[in-house]
Amino acid sequence: MKHTRLDELSDGIFAIVMTILVFEIRIPFFFTDPTNRELWFEITKLLPSFLSYVLSFALLFTYWRAHHFFTSIYAKNIDSKLTNINALFFMLISLVPFSTSLISHFGNNQLAIAIFGIHIILTGLTLYWMRKYVLYSDNIKNPEISEREIHGSTVRTLVPVIFGLIAIPLSFVSTTLALSLFTLIVIFNLSPWSTRLVERIFK
Repeated sequence: MKHTRLDELSDGIFAIVMTILVFEIRIPFFFTDPTNRELWFEITKLLPSFLSYVLSFALLFTYWRAHHFFTSIYAKNIDSKLTNINALFFMLISLVPFSTSLISHFGNNQLAIAIFGIHIILTGLTLYWMRKYVLYSDNIKNPEISEREIHGSTVRTLVPVIFGLIAIPLSFVSTTLALSLFTLIVIFNLSPWSTRLVERIFK
C-alpha cells in the first residue's frame, strides 16, 4: 500500500469523526417563539455537550498529529502488519463520538467516565504499538531519529494512557477531578514544554 492511500483514509476518518462530534450539540426546540431568557436557559443546558465536544475534538487532533508523524514522516514504507495496526487504531478513533456522548450526558456517572478512560487507554496503547513497530521493525524503513525525539514521542504517547489509568479510580472520589485529568491530557500534548517538564521531573 502507498502512503497516499493510508493518508487519505486517515484524513477521511478523522474528518468524519470530528464532524460527527458536533451532532451531539442539538439546537433547543420550542413549539412557540422563546424569550431571550428561555433560550439562554436552554443553551446553558448544552454546556456539558460543548465542553465534551471541545475536549474530544482537541484529543482527536493530537491523535491525528501523532498518527501523521508515525506513518507519514517516520515510516518510509508500509507493510501488512502496519496496515492492520492502523485498522485497529481507526476503529478506536471511530468510537470517539460514542464515548464522548457518554460523558456529555452522564458526566457525573463513574461508569461513563470509566468507559471514556478505557477508550483513551486502548487508543493510546494502539498508537504506542504503531510507533514502536515503525521505529524498531526490520520491515519498516525510517530516517535517523535522535534519542531525544524518540523519548519525547514515547512520553507524549504514554502520558494519556497513564492519565486514563488514574482517572478511572479517581472518578469514584470525584468525577470533576477525573474529567479535569482528561482535559490535562490535551493540554499536555498540545504544550511545547510538556516533554521538557517530564524530563526535569524524572531527572
